Amino acid sequence: MIASLLLDTLPLAQMPKVTTALLIGALVIFAGIVVVLFIFTSYFGLWIQSVLTGSKISFGNLIGMTFRKVNTRAIVRSKIMATQAGLDDPELTVGALEAHYLAGGNVQQVIRALIAAKKAKTISLTFREATAIDLAGRDVLESVQTSVYPKVIDCPPRGAAKPSLDAVAKDGIQLKVRARVTVRANLQQLIGGATEETIIARVGEGIVSAIGSADNHKAVLENPDVISKAVLVKKLDSQTAFEIVSIDIADIDVGANIGARLQADQAEADTAVARANAEGKRAAAVAEEQEMQAEIAKSQAEVVEAQSDVPRAMAEAFRSGKLLVMDYYRLQNVSADTEMRRALAGHSHDPDTPEETH
Repeated sequence: MIASLLLDTLPLAQMPKVTTALLIGALVIFAGIVVVLFIFTSYFGLWIQSVLTGSKISFGNLIGMTFRKVNTRAIVRSKIMATQAGLDDPELTVGALEAHYLAGGNVQQVIRALIAAKKAKTISLTFREATAIDLAGRDVLESVQTSVYPKVIDCPPRGAAKPSLDAVAKDGIQLKVRARVTVRANLQQLIGGATEETIIARVGEGIVSAIGSADNHKAVLENPDVISKAVLVKKLDSQTAFEIVSIDIADIDVGANIGARLQADQAEADTAVARANAEGKRAAAVAEEQEMQAEIAKSQAEVVEAQSDVPRAMAEAFRSGKLLVMDYYRLQNVSADTEMRRALAGHSHDPDTPEETH
C-alpha cells in the first residue's frame, strides 16, 4: 500500500527508477531475512541446548566460533557436560575452551578427565592443569584413570631382549628375577615427569643392587620380599609421572654359578701367566747356554792360538841357545811317558775290560 501511494504521488518520469530501487530494497531485505533464518536454524539446536542446560552460550558466541573456525558442536557439548557435571572451575569458560581447541587440544577429553577426577573425590585436578597435560601430549583421561585404578608394569617389560633380571649374590650364584610394579599416576608431575621406561630402569637397577648385597642366594630365595623392601626404601618414583604402590617378585630362578666360573677363569689366567714366566726363564737359560758355548769356542780359539805360539817360541829358544837338542828330546820322552801312563790308567779303570792274570 505504501509503495502504491508513493507511486501515485510521484511523476510518471520517475516511476521506472523508483520501481527499480524498491525491487532492490525488497531483494536485500528478503536476502537478509533468509540469512537470519539460515543462521537461526543452523544454531538454534545448539543454542536451545545451552539455554536449557544453563551453559550460557549465546548466538553471538556460536557465530564467532564459526568465523574463528572452531568446532561449535565440540565446544557446546563440552560446556554442557561441564555444566551438568557441576564443574565449578572459574577458568572453565567458553573462551578458554575455544583457546584450548585452537591450540590443538582435545576439549572433550579434558572435560571427561575433569569429570572423572571430580567423581573420584580423591584427585585434585584443575582445568589449567588438565589442559597443560593434554597439550603436553599425554592422555589426560587415561592419566586420571590410572590415578584412580593403579596400573601394573612388568619388569623387564614384555618383549624385552632378556626375559628376566640377572643378578649375582655374594656367594657367586646367579638369580633370575621377574617383577611386577604397581604404579599410580601422579597428576602433579605428569608434565616434565619421567615415563614408564624410567620406572622400569630404576626398579631393575634396585633389584640387581639388592641381590648383589645379599650374602647368600638362599636367603633371597627364602624371603623374596627382602628385595621389594630394599627397593621401595630408595624412593625410585621421585621426579617421575607415577607413584610406586608396590613391587612384587613374580618369579625367581637360580642361574649359573658365576663365582666358580670366575675362579676357573682366574685359574686359567694364572696358569697362562705361569707358563709365560716359565717360557721366559727357559728362553733365558737357552740364551745363557748359547753364550757359554760361545765363550767355550772363544776359549778354544785362544788355546789354539796359544799352541801355535809354542813352535815359534821353541824355534826362538833353539836360535838363542836357551834350549838344546838333548833337552828337547828329554821333553819329548817325558811327554810320551806321560801319555802312556794316562793311557794305561784309563784302560785299567774301564769296567768292560777284563782283568789280566799274572
